[in-house]
Amino acid sequence: MNKPDIIRIENIRRDFTVGEETVHALRGISFTIKQGEFVTIMGTSGSGKSTLLNLIGCLDTPTSGEYYLDGVSVRQMNNNARATLRNRKIGFVFQSYNLLPKTTALENVELPLLYNPDVNDTQRKNRATQALSAVGLADRIHHRSNQMSGGQQQRVAIARALVNDPVLILADEATGNLDTRTSFEILTLFQALHQRGRTIIFVTHNPELAQFSSRNIVLRDGHITQDVYNDNIASAEKILSEMPLPED
Repeated sequence: MNKPDIIRIENIRRDFTVGEETVHALRGISFTIKQGEFVTIMGTSGSGKSTLLNLIGCLDTPTSGEYYLDGVSVRQMNNNARATLRNRKIGFVFQSYNLLPKTTALENVELPLLYNPDVNDTQRKNRATQALSAVGLADRIHHRSNQMSGGQQQRVAIARALVNDPVLILADEATGNLDTRTSFEILTLFQALHQRGRTIIFVTHNPELAQFSSRNIVLRDGHITQDVYNDNIASAEKILSEMPLPED
């Protein structure tokens, strides 16, 4: 069965005016991401990957070209329509977790559902609890974020990204603030989500992460220089199991 397109980008350009100059951040790029792919997007500083992340995340619109998210054209949308689409269709995971510090894991995960009028209080609590269980935090739902380790906070952020059942999980340097062991724990979780059919885009500057995804797109100077599929995906869980346990 041919899987549907979740992302379709057609000849997108994004220009910024800086003083007297025009900066061409993206120079006419095109690609499609199908349901269930786990894609890493890489590039050094200035390659255009942050601009592309903002466009895919419906935080910005292209100067020209078309962007379709789950079959919906984004470019002509107003801010409110884009915000609603973003809330319903995309789950974000950031490097800095972006949790509210004095609220519980459950309250943090409930947040995206507060903007969904179709979900009542009981459903919101149940869905947030299920999302936290799915990332291995069933015993931490009433802990505040400032009582948690970095890895636990990132798991809360992933649960929050899952709670609206989005078509796409968009991760921005999601392991960037974590130590090596915790990074592999989070990568293991992302791979498990991919195995369950989730569509994931993982934006990173770390080339080592390409081996754990099903496809890798590399940007340079606003162009795609590489777009390759990975037929031999490395197992983050296997590498994690071979690491020495941390000393107390």
